[in-house]
Amino acid sequence: MEKISKVVKKHKDGATINLFVTPGAKTILFPAGFNKWRNCIEIKVKAPAKEAKANKEVIKTVANFIDKPIKDVYIISGSKNRFKTILVKGTTVNEISERLKGTLNGL
Repeated sequence: MEKISKVVKKHKDGATINLFVTPGAKTILFPAGFNKWRNCIEIKVKAPAKEAKANKEVIKTVANFIDKPIKDVYIISGSKNRFKTILVKGTTVNEISERLKGTLNGL
């Protein structure tokens, strides 16, 4: 859980998640792992990194995973980078951490 605390942080409107995106993957996978050197959760999306297609797929995938509407998920930094910070409105660090913990072997 200590590693998750470096990735999921409290925000005045909800919680943020630091992500490292792999666009153009064969399958969508979230979480795809924990990158300990970059302190971020990895996500793989099928969409290419062109015309914001990968960003849209990242938002949709995270929203589905957290069980929140797409309108509550935003990229607040890194929209043109593989490193992104996602804001999930109306959620808590605990809620996201619990969901991630179950899929990342208790990190």
